Amino acid sequence: MSIGSYSEQKRNSGMLTIQPSAVHIQAFQDFAKLLPKAAAAAQRRAINKTLGRLRTHIARAVGKQERIAIAAVRQRLRAYPVTGGAMRGKLWFGLNAIEASRTGRARQTGSGVSVAGRRYQGAFYKKVYGSKADIWIRTASKHFSADDYPDTEQGRRRSGFVEENDNRFPLAKAKVSLEQARPHFDSWIKRADEILLGILKQELNFELQKYLKRTARV
Repeated sequence: MSIGSYSEQKRNSGMLTIQPSAVHIQAFQDFAKLLPKAAAAAQRRAINKTLGRLRTHIARAVGKQERIAIAAVRQRLRAYPVTGGAMRGKLWFGLNAIEASRTGRARQTGSGVSVAGRRYQGAFYKKVYGSKADIWIRTASKHFSADDYPDTEQGRRRSGFVEENDNRFPLAKAKVSLEQARPHFDSWIKRADEILLGILKQELNFELQKYLKRTARV
C-alpha cells in the first residue's frame, strides 16, 4: 500500500517524492471504477501541479530569507513530473552554496563588490574562467573570509578555489550558503500531502463536470 509523499535528505541535497496515500486512493476509488482514464488524468495533473506549487513556494521563501533572486533558487529546485503509468513525481533540491553573483546584480565599487545587500570588501567582479563574470578575491587578501567564500581550502583545489597565473595568485569565489534554508524545505514537505489532496479534489471535480456535460448531451 502507498505510504504517501515522503522525503529523502542528504548533506547537500534532498528529494521529495509526491505520490498518493491511502487517503487519496479512498477519495476517488469509486470514481476511478466508473471512469478510470479520467481518474488517472486527474491524479496525474494533481501530482504535477503539486510539484509546481511546492517549487514556487519554496523558491519564494528561500529567496526572501537569504536575499537571493528567486530565479536562482528555482534552478536548485528540479521537478520530475509523472511519466508513464507510475503515479509518482519528484522534487529535487540542492543545498550546495550558490555563487554570490547569481543572487542579484553585482556592482563593482572602489572597495569591493556589492550584490543583493551583501558587500565583499577587497573582491573584484570579472571573468576569470568560463564566459561569465564572478565575484573573486585573492586568498592572500586581508579581507578574505571563509564565511563569505565557502568551499575554499587554501592549498587545495575545491569548487570555490582556483589558481590564477601558475599558482602565484590563488583566488576564491564568493558564495552564499543555503544551509539556513533547509527549514523551508522541511516545512513545505510536511504540507505536501495536504496540498496534493486539495488539488486532487479540484481535478476530480473537473473531470466529473466534463462527464456530466457529455451525458447531458446524449
